Parts: sequence; structure tokens; C-alpha cells
Amino acid sequence: MAEKLAIGIDIGGTKVKAGVVDLDGHVVQRVRRETPTTSPSAVLNTIADIVSELRAQHHVISVGIGAAGFVDSTRSTVLFSPHLAWRHEPLRDAVRRRIGLSVIVDNDANAAAWAEWKFGAAQNEDHLVCITLGTGIGGALVISGQLHRGRYGLAGEFGHMQVVPDGHPCECGNRGCWEQYASGNVLIREAQSAARAGSPLGLRLLELTHGDLDAVDGRAVTEAARAGDQDAVRLLADVGRWLGVGIANLAAAFDPGIFVVGGGVSDADDLLLDPARDAFRQGLTGRGFRPEAQVVRAHLGNDAGMIGAADMSRALRRRPRRTRSDRRAALAERPRRAAREPGTTASLFAVRRDR
Repeated sequence: MAEKLAIGIDIGGTKVKAGVVDLDGHVVQRVRRETPTTSPSAVLNTIADIVSELRAQHHVISVGIGAAGFVDSTRSTVLFSPHLAWRHEPLRDAVRRRIGLSVIVDNDANAAAWAEWKFGAAQNEDHLVCITLGTGIGGALVISGQLHRGRYGLAGEFGHMQVVPDGHPCECGNRGCWEQYASGNVLIREAQSAARAGSPLGLRLLELTHGDLDAVDGRAVTEAARAGDQDAVRLLADVGRWLGVGIANLAAAFDPGIFVVGGGVSDADDLLLDPARDAFRQGLTGRGFRPEAQVVRAHLGNDAGMIGAADMSRALRRRPRRTRSDRRAALAERPRRAAREPGTTASLFAVRRDR
């Protein structure tokens, strides 16, 4: 088992979470850092330091990185990150040069979805939509047991669907994105606004954070709600309703069997998910005449991204590398295979020649 250990690194808008992960998805050791948001080189240094620390205690074979951003189809370059300084950042190769191990880079929500499908809440469902609620909203699709990345590797950016034309500005450059109404940033924005205004909820949140306005966040709102503060309950319910609106739209588009909701904001559990389920049912196209997907909380919590990234890196490392002769043979076979397949241009020409 020891020789199959891999490192998974989950890079979010505010935190870097990393761990050594075994074949069964168990995290053997974990570390955590603050995300340096202003410099790609600082993020690279943080990754290298984390890997060095973990390799000093474990023999690992590969590293998987789940990045909060748009990752290209080769799983090597972060094209854009709304919350970090990455712009066409060749992260995979930069990390590989620094650490000397096999490395893959994928979107952090893809990594979380893979972990929940393989080890967590969606093990028995091959049509999964995963939604991660953190600083923003990430998303991913597993269809027929395969991650669906889209033509350019950018599928699943659900957080940047526009739900309110000319709504709140978003870090992506547009306005009215879904994550501006149903994410951790929303809770922070509304909670700190209440605290600055001196409202009853705001005063309660400041009490919980010992007067530190910067510490007023989603965790504080959830704590207040669990303690019975009805204003906090209503704030979580409002975010939950917006979450349900987006889920109904995704159900119309993808018709999954299950929605798995993860990320830090999901710690509010049914305080958030019950209003989301209600809004989902009310907004579901064809409601009453179609099966209804489950909406469940992720089982792996904040570890999902690192578990999924580690497992994907291990799988990629196991994939046999095609030699040059293999590629030549595949290219030579392609016209013959096309001629045998009905409905292809090559097969139609073959039929005409036979006539």
C-alpha cells in the first residue's frame, strides 16, 4: 500500500489544503496553508514546500492538483482563475520541474466530484452533478462513470451562469453570476453588512467573533443559526433558495440522478439544503411528471478535492504511455476502422466502391 500513496492538493480562493492519500481514499496526513493570491510564483513555492514536507515522511508516486480556475483539456494549464492571479499559467510543468514527480492539474470541482463518485456520496450513481460551495461555486459532471470536461476542458463552471441580468458584479468580469447569490462570498458580504449596520444579527455575529469584523463569515452565520438566531436562519435559507434555483436549471440541462453539494458552505447542512430542495422542486421543469434527483450533502467534506486529485494523478500515472510505433499503428488503423463502421464517410465510400 505504501508505494501507492499520492499527494492531493486543493487550491482554493483562500486556502491550500493538501494530503497524502491511499488507494482507498483515506487521508494519511494533511497540511494546510493560506493561499497567496497575488503571485503565481508564490503559489508555486507553496505547492513545492507542501510536497517537500509530505515527501519527507511518506513515499509518494504522484501529485494531483485541484485548482480553482479554468483548466485546459490537457490538464496542464490554468487558463484563468477569478479568485487567483493565474492567467494561462503552465502549472503542471512548473510544478513537475520543481518536485520531479508525475503531476496532473484539474479543476478543483472535477477533483471533488471524482472523489464523491468513487469514495463518497455518489458511489452507486453514474450520472452526477457536483456543486462545491466555497469562495465561489464550482461544479463538475460525471456521466456514465466518466468526468465530462467539455471540448476545451471548461465544462462545469456553473457558478458563472448568469441568473440576474445586470446583477452583482463578479470577479470573472460579468454581472449577476450564480455564485454572487449562493456561495461563501454571499454569506460574508451579507453578514459583514449586517455587522457594519449594527443590526441584531450583526451584533450577534460580532459577539461570536469577539468584535472582529473580518472574522464574520459563513461559519459564524451557521453557528448563530444553530444557536437559534432566526435572522441567521433566514440568511442561510435565502442562500439556499438561490442554490435551489440553480440546481433546477442544471436538472433541466443534464438530468442527473443525484446532486452532491460540498465545499465549506455545505457545513450548514439542512439549514442550507432544505430550502435548496424546496426551491429545486418548485423550479424543476416538468415537476410532478418526471423523476426527481436527490440533493445530498457531500460525504467527504473539505477533503474531497485533495482525495480526488490524488486518485486522478495515480490513475494517470498507471496509464501506459503510447510509443511512437503505437501512434503510427493507430493512425494506420483509423481509415480501416472507419470503413468498417456504418454511417461514416469512409464506410459510405466503401459501399459505393462495392457497388
